[in-house]
Amino acid sequence: MKILITGGAGFIGSAVVRHVINNTDDDVINIDKLTYAGNLESLKDVSQNPRYQFKHVDICDGQAISNILNECQPDAIMHLAAESHVDRSITGPAEFVQTNVVGTYALLEACRQYWSALPEARKNAFRFHHISTDEVYGDLPHPDEMEGELPLFTEETPYAPSSPYSSTKAASDHLVRAWGRTYKLPVIVTNCSNNYGPYHFPEKLIPLIISNALEGKPLPVYGKGDQIRDWLYVEDHARALYTVVKKAQPGSTYNIGGHNEKKNLDVVLTLCELLDQLRPKAAPYSDQITYVQDRPGHDRRYAIDASKIERDLGWKPQETFETGLKKTVEWYLNNPEWVEHVKSGAYQNWIEENYEKRS
Repeated sequence: MKILITGGAGFIGSAVVRHVINNTDDDVINIDKLTYAGNLESLKDVSQNPRYQFKHVDICDGQAISNILNECQPDAIMHLAAESHVDRSITGPAEFVQTNVVGTYALLEACRQYWSALPEARKNAFRFHHISTDEVYGDLPHPDEMEGELPLFTEETPYAPSSPYSSTKAASDHLVRAWGRTYKLPVIVTNCSNNYGPYHFPEKLIPLIISNALEGKPLPVYGKGDQIRDWLYVEDHARALYTVVKKAQPGSTYNIGGHNEKKNLDVVLTLCELLDQLRPKAAPYSDQITYVQDRPGHDRRYAIDASKIERDLGWKPQETFETGLKKTVEWYLNNPEWVEHVKSGAYQNWIEENYEKRS
């Protein structure tokens, strides 16, 4: 199987690329625009593999995408390319509309034209797998707001996005399903909970806390830190996505979660405890916690019911939150060069010097 992965230099995308190259016999074509969050250093270990190709392309460039499809002849698309940072979407939503909505449209149209010209057997086997987020559902009742068993997001939960980021992802989900219904493009949609793990860009909560803690900087916690997220180890997610693209039927939707609901403050405290053990210093890292003004429109709770993917496709997470978080902290402690390159911007220079060699 030959899989074209968009956004394969990003956090989740690079985990999928590494998983496919290291654990299967399939080929990968990685398409990435290489924005600030795209880092080919995350793929150094697989970049010389003969089953891996990199193409420096913007998904909004429909003609370039069409050329790559016709040249490489993939059997499936895994669409992960997206702007994904909520705070950035609040201060600069235009880029999110362009990439997440216009880019998905351009990719769908290029794929529709390519797919419609395939021989019948390849046409029937083709899949367009769109990777989305649980944030399209809005938020769920918080334990502070109700008693008894709390509801979870299911594949039937109505969409109610809260931020510019989640609303553009919701729009892209709707486009994908519309292309499936109207044009019969064999599409699949997955919605995941918060990912964490190695190679995570340090603007996100867990890598930001690790980095700030080690540098003696404040550990920022929004509001009271009582926002609840369901945490999914990125390598578990990569396994799930590969399982979906290989096994799921066209038109299906799967929620992918880690069964790990945690308050943001508890995540930060657990990170501090791990760092106290693995990189001790005179004062506990928790002394650096600083409470900051809450994010506008901040969703209070996300939690996924992932029973459908376990029931239908046999996937469930291998990591608990405790095992995954320890692996994550250890990775950041053992890879200071990667972290420093990201924080200094040196990784972008590395990309400019090296990406053409990996095309």
